[in-house]
Amino acid sequence: MLEWIFIIGDVMSDMTACCGILCSKCDAFIATSSDDDAKRAKTAELWSKQYGMAVKPEEINCDGCRPDSSRLFSHCQVCEIRKCARDKAVANCAHCDDYACEKLEGFFKMVPDAREKLDTIKSSL
Repeated sequence: MLEWIFIIGDVMSDMTACCGILCSKCDAFIATSSDDDAKRAKTAELWSKQYGMAVKPEEINCDGCRPDSSRLFSHCQVCEIRKCARDKAVANCAHCDDYACEKLEGFFKMVPDAREKLDTIKSSL
């Protein structure tokens, strides 16, 4: 089984997901870490509007991209970027020889901060 590695930034709470999102800044991760039902409800409402889909508060549970956790936001469970990183056994996409691939380029259009994070990690390798 793949032992998942997270890249930790200057602050220990800066866990970086495969795609470059900082888990410590993700509302699902924050709600799960603090077991905050009000935060789950608020996040579900926001994401439902923001992404045009029905997100339920009980879906707002995530411990990050690590494969040993059963608590993973529903989209992350089917995320092609996460699946690819796991298949290639890389800590995150910055460690991939194919960085930045077509999957990431599309994602970066929606989340440009993720590109900045992965670019920073890639330049330090």
